[in-house]
Amino acid sequence: MATATANTLNQPSDTSGSPVTNKASAALHKTVDTLAEKAAGTEEKLRTTATHSAESIAAQQKEIQEKWQSSKVRNYATENPLATAGIAFAAGVLLSSLLRRS
Repeated sequence: MATATANTLNQPSDTSGSPVTNKASAALHKTVDTLAEKAAGTEEKLRTTATHSAESIAAQQKEIQEKWQSSKVRNYATENPLATAGIAFAAGVLLSSLLRRS
């Protein structure tokens, strides 16, 4: 019996309450439904845009990796690791001294 009472309390009743309350409730339900439809449309657009962006970024990443593989800088660094480390160290010292003066 308690279950039947709980179920009737959870179900909206059009006959209970004043006409103003019923009208306000109907308007609010319509507003919520409209917002839900708009949110669903916006979500779909966002998902589509995110998918296209991910594909675009993946293509750009692949292109950059291919350029790096054939890069003269990469080849020089691979063939002369000690010189590359020395150049990086000198650049770091120069940059830090310039930043310290500012």
